[in-house]
Amino acid sequence: MAQRDINYKKNTFNIAYDIVNPAKEDTIVILHGWGSNKEIMKQAFAKQMEELKHVYIDMPGFGKSTNPIVLTTEDYANIIKMFLADIGVKAFFIAGHSFGGKVATLLNPACLILLSSAGILVPKPFSVMVKITVFKILKPLGFGKMRRFFASRDVEGMSHEMYETFKNVVNEDFSQKFEDFANNALLFWGKSDTATPLWTAEKINSTIKRSKLYPLKGDHYFFLKHSKFISDTIMQYYKEHK
Repeated sequence: MAQRDINYKKNTFNIAYDIVNPAKEDTIVILHGWGSNKEIMKQAFAKQMEELKHVYIDMPGFGKSTNPIVLTTEDYANIIKMFLADIGVKAFFIAGHSFGGKVATLLNPACLILLSSAGILVPKPFSVMVKITVFKILKPLGFGKMRRFFASRDVEGMSHEMYETFKNVVNEDFSQKFEDFANNALLFWGKSDTATPLWTAEKINSTIKRSKLYPLKGDHYFFLKHSKFISDTIMQYYKEHK
């Protein structure tokens, strides 16, 4: 693992990363989802796509990377863009799982790879709506410290900065961002995904002008069992477009 300091908005972000196949020229950057880190993405793809350089990044606030301030998705994209420029990488592909898919979209690669990406609003279950309503009622009465009983599992154990960041990014509608994306895209999705259901993939696929959707068996982490198919599909695209 390597680390690099990036200065952004008068703060220093220590970014942890790994590079696989460093001698290769064309590059794929692979971004993890919320609450995850680069290790799960390496587990899936590090032994695949040997013709490409791989860059795995712990995004700010996750894994071994630091985050001293409250961020937005645009901030994440700006930091990753600065980081890639700092290490001298121009990516041919940028892949993103879940939240990482939104960041990857904003980075505007020649070919975007979405792995069960977030970005299309999914109606919350009734039980979650009840918890939100109860918390909003109790908070003005001085029960704000009970946040841990109401907060999403996605923010368990996280700092104040990351909790506020989560609130910034969790309910974003990226429909227009997907529509504005003008390059090619490959979409891979878990058919049984409940976090980002398959219908959201179909909506993104119909929105991005040049995209292809591959529904695969599995849930939100379907890619762990289908890394070879995903990698082979990416490499076929690479051979046709390099």
